[in-house]
Amino acid sequence: MATPSHRAPLAELVEELLAADGPLPIVAAGEPVLRHGTEPYDGQLDAALLSRFVEALRVTMHAAPGVGLAAPQVGVPLRIAVVEDPAPVPEEVRLARGRVPLPFRVLVNPSYEPVGTERVAFFEGCLSVPGWQAVVARPAEVRLRCADENGRAVDEVFRGWPARIVQHETDHLDGTLYLDRAELRSLSSNQAVAQHWTQPTPERAAASLGFELP
Repeated sequence: MATPSHRAPLAELVEELLAADGPLPIVAAGEPVLRHGTEPYDGQLDAALLSRFVEALRVTMHAAPGVGLAAPQVGVPLRIAVVEDPAPVPEEVRLARGRVPLPFRVLVNPSYEPVGTERVAFFEGCLSVPGWQAVVARPAEVRLRCADENGRAVDEVFRGWPARIVQHETDHLDGTLYLDRAELRSLSSNQAVAQHWTQPTPERAAASLGFELP
């Protein structure tokens, strides 16, 4: 467990963030906290403060809105993230992307590994890179290992869009942004995506913008 002297700085940072009501400020690309990686959670926040922080992450994720949020995105370098996706999408999108509802989850000290060799590519965005999307190829299925907010071990396989969310948020905890993995020729403003690339799959975007899909 963390010593009191180790615990204090991060606990004080979280207390300061939580002092204001409402959603937490989300930091944008260029802030060092998004690139330095995170400390494994080891009791730096007591149970009550951890619960309050998790709830603040959830409120902030909903307000953004997004389907995941990692602690460094609000300036806290701890290996904690939250995910949730009600998946309100048309049936053709659900089938193409495997976008099924993902209930609210807290990921503490997560890591993932691919299951099999299948890779799939879709447009992806990030709350810390507002206004832009790009196509990212990722493993279609991953095995997630982590703990939940109560310290219970999680060892679970995710597929489709939930697998993408888990990978995206865990990457944040390693200092990796989705753009590091993206096909940069696919980089599009949200306006361009809405105008041109709303199809369930990015084949038309690949042909028009000149990039390859797996």
